[in-house]
Order: sequence, then structure tokens, then C-alpha cells
Amino acid sequence: MYPLIALSIISVALSFERLIFWLGVNGHNRSFDALLESARHGTGPKAKGKGRRRRGLYGRFLDGLGERLGSGSASGTDLDAVALELLEEVRPSIERFSVTLSTIITAAPMLGILGTVTGIIASFKILGNSGGVTDPVAVAGGVAEALITTAVGLVVALVTLFPFVWARSQSERCLGRLEALVAAAAAGLDRSQ
Repeated sequence: MYPLIALSIISVALSFERLIFWLGVNGHNRSFDALLESARHGTGPKAKGKGRRRRGLYGRFLDGLGERLGSGSASGTDLDAVALELLEEVRPSIERFSVTLSTIITAAPMLGILGTVTGIIASFKILGNSGGVTDPVAVAGGVAEALITTAVGLVVALVTLFPFVWARSQSERCLGRLEALVAAAAAGLDRSQ
């Protein structure tokens, strides 16, 4: 049970962190729409507003495009290479804790099944004594251990599964938005040349 309790605490903490992160990134549609519009009109990658840096993941991404493309004489190939480089820089924050949450979803039921096996082994040891079963409560304790750990393992996996799936959908949305920013910046570059 102790590993399952530890996994449940880790799961809740990481799920809460991802919730806060994704609400901050994808929670402001108006600011993203403004970034997309400025990129579409050729002012996105280059203009930062008198040296100020944009806030948020999308703003920093667009600023990074502008800084790395430089003078504005960049081609579409340069834009693609810079966009891929920037995407790989932001990918760790987008996919943060995905592997850990996925591992908890897989490991929790397995730990529950391990508890089931150890509980049943304890019950069989009592049943296998040469003197017979003198205390049926001792056998019931092993069966209870088996059932409780399985149930807790499944609950931990389910409590982790829903935030994990939601976070994955948010990361896919974010990657789609980054692709939209790159496409809008490419259109803005074509327009300016």
C-alpha cells in the first residue's frame, strides 16, 4: 500500500502542476489570436514592441522566430529550420511529466495485483498449515489485503488517467497552435518579400 499511496500523491501533484501550466498556456484565446494576426501581417516574428518581450509560450516562440530569422531576408526554408529548432526547445515544457504520469497509470494496477498475489499467498500459507485453519479471521485478512490493494491500484490509475489524457490533448492543441504561428509567419514573410 505504501508505494500506491506515494504514487497517488505524486499523481495528484503532477496533475495539478499540468492543470496550472495548461490553463496559463491555452487559457487566453484573444492573446493567441492577436499573435496569429500579427504574424500573418508580417509583423509577428520581427516586431516585439520597442524591445519588450512577449509573454507566454506562444509569444516567446514568435519572438524566438524573429530573433533567429534576423533581418527579414530569410526564406521559407530558414523559417522551417528555425521553427523546428524552437519547437525542440519548447517541447520539454509541453511534454513535461507525460512519461511519469503514463508510468503511474501502468504501474499502479500492477502494484495492486502484486498486493493481491501477496495477500493470497498469505491466505494459502494459513490454509496450508498442518494443523488446519484454527482462525478464519487470519484467512480473511489475506483476502482483504488482496482486494484492497487491487482496488487502490485501479483507483490511482483512474485518477491519473483523466488528467493525463486532458494534458495530452492540451499538448496537441499547443503543437497545432505553434504550427499555425509558423504558417502565419511564413505567409507574413512571403508578403514582405
